[in-house]
Amino acid sequence: MIILPVLFFITAILYSSVGFGGGSTYLALLLIWDIPYYIFPIIALLCNIIVVSGNSFNYIRAGNHNFKLLLPFLIGSVPLAFFGGTLKMDKDIFEILLFFVLSIAGILLLINNKSYENNNLIIKKLNLFISLSIGSILGLISGIVGIGGGIFLSPILFLLKVEKPKIIVTTASLFILINSISGILGQLTKENILTELSSYIPLFVSVFIGGLLGNYLNLKIFTSRVLAIITSLLVIFVSIRMGVRIFL
Repeated sequence: MIILPVLFFITAILYSSVGFGGGSTYLALLLIWDIPYYIFPIIALLCNIIVVSGNSFNYIRAGNHNFKLLLPFLIGSVPLAFFGGTLKMDKDIFEILLFFVLSIAGILLLINNKSYENNNLIIKKLNLFISLSIGSILGLISGIVGIGGGIFLSPILFLLKVEKPKIIVTTASLFILINSISGILGQLTKENILTELSSYIPLFVSVFIGGLLGNYLNLKIFTSRVLAIITSLLVIFVSIRMGVRIFL
């Protein structure tokens, strides 16, 4: 298992560079590599936590946070991420759902790439009920599929123009981190598989290093917009690869 850690490493670099964890693409890669289905979500969610933990710390330390914006989304998402994690799903249905999740996420990220450099905007206050509703829907999807949900939350926040780009990226990172923890707790109610995770340590090491490198690229070398475009193209490519596997 050499190629898979390399792909996880590349995924972590690209996703972490724009504040995401990479859970959806980790899941797709695990499917393509025929890793046992029941362990998918745990691996993806753990990788999410490893990647976005560093990002979240760096973003908060830089002062790019707004906890008042984040909190309503978490109130809606955390319990439903746990509930979604407890649900059992047929593998064929899971693959189709993941395909649509990847496709929509990739398109949204590509469409919104310009937003990453738009600091001159009029910030709009978001209604509490809307925040709770969005958080609840994304939390349920996150728990069922095994992702953090930030790759959906971020484009929505950009579209609604609720904050500056750096604060939206931080909000998405923290959303992913906390939902991934809740999702794992839900997943563990179905299967006792913690002892099997030692076989996948190379994947966890790969995303840890990739996450650090992605954050460095964002801060020192490439602009967020360039990295968002590259990441969206990766997501779309993987979704196409999954679509071919499922429907052809």
